[in-house]
Amino acid sequence: MARRSLLFSPGDRPTLMRKAPSTGADVLCFDLEDAVAPSKKDDARAAVREVLSDPTFDPDAEVLVRVAAETVADDLDGVLGPDGDADVRLDGLVVSKVGFAEDVRDVDDELAARGWTLPLFALVETARGVLNAPDIAAAGPTTALVFGAEDLAADLGATRTEEGTEVLYARERVVVAAAAEGVDAIDTVHTDFEDEAGLREQTEFARTLGYDGKMAINPAQVPVVNDAFTPPPERVEWAERVLRAREEADASASGVFRVDGEMIDAPLVAQAERILERAGEADESDADENER
Repeated sequence: MARRSLLFSPGDRPTLMRKAPSTGADVLCFDLEDAVAPSKKDDARAAVREVLSDPTFDPDAEVLVRVAAETVADDLDGVLGPDGDADVRLDGLVVSKVGFAEDVRDVDDELAARGWTLPLFALVETARGVLNAPDIAAAGPTTALVFGAEDLAADLGATRTEEGTEVLYARERVVVAAAAEGVDAIDTVHTDFEDEAGLREQTEFARTLGYDGKMAINPAQVPVVNDAFTPPPERVEWAERVLRAREEADASASGVFRVDGEMIDAPLVAQAERILERAGEADESDADENER
């Protein structure tokens, strides 16, 4: 499934949560952490539960709730009920500020105590989390690593810049850890939601690093992110030519063949396969969006 765009909506804003499926985002996340004031947490949990338990709320996107490791029991009680008996549409959780693999396992245990098993998106946004990213990615319940540059910069005492060099090492470490364990990697937010050119530049850079998608904080960001993570027609055509040529080469002794004057070997074949996989996922997601 495509996870090009992960759109956050505040958990205490039911109207925004109900509108979220119309944005075209591949993943919707209702936020019970940073976007909600501490005094409104209980109201937000009730609002999220009400939306997710509405039978008319059945988007084609993945539906997640963001929880904090230190309040996960209260968050799950509010959304699922103490016994996990709520009839809600919930496909996974985003766990904030994951520093250790054990943080993911603890959330998984809290879910199990309520009779639930869900994929977990581990938000890596602290120095400790970056250092432990390989272990976090390898934790069984983890289905994606999500890189959070803003909280990381605050944790480091770093100054955020347009170039992002202050978080580049961490950004690369997270995507490498995700790739090593075969889980998705979701890139950090672009905080200036009116800066479309900057968003496109940062999203395209994240794609070149190997990220699968990017977080969004405003619906206007979703089309830009989806477009950047959808392989363009010329790349799809190249990939199709490569795989056709591989079949025609019939696995020659060298394993190397030529396409458009370019020597193709196993790594480029793998790249072509990945392009077609992403294109197929994007087509499926976009077809679902057109049916809404």
